[in-house]
Amino acid sequence: MGWHFIALFACGIADLIGGEWPRIPSSLGLEGRERRAHDRRKAQLKVVRSESEEFAASVQRDLENLPTSEEHDRRS
Repeated sequence: MGWHFIALFACGIADLIGGEWPRIPSSLGLEGRERRAHDRRKAQLKVVRSESEEFAASVQRDLENLPTSEEHDRRS
């Protein structure tokens, strides 16, 4: 291995670290810990689907009971 190869390799590593630097603190620090805790809490949530059919029927009844007006052609 020549010193050119070692220098290019070091520059590549430095470029990789420089490009990923904004993501490193957010994933390893306090923000990352809080985000992972939030994701764990969110994964434990469950959607409760009670009374949804009753609610849909109620909305349908309300829509059917609304007063309607017929639109007349105003050009005639």
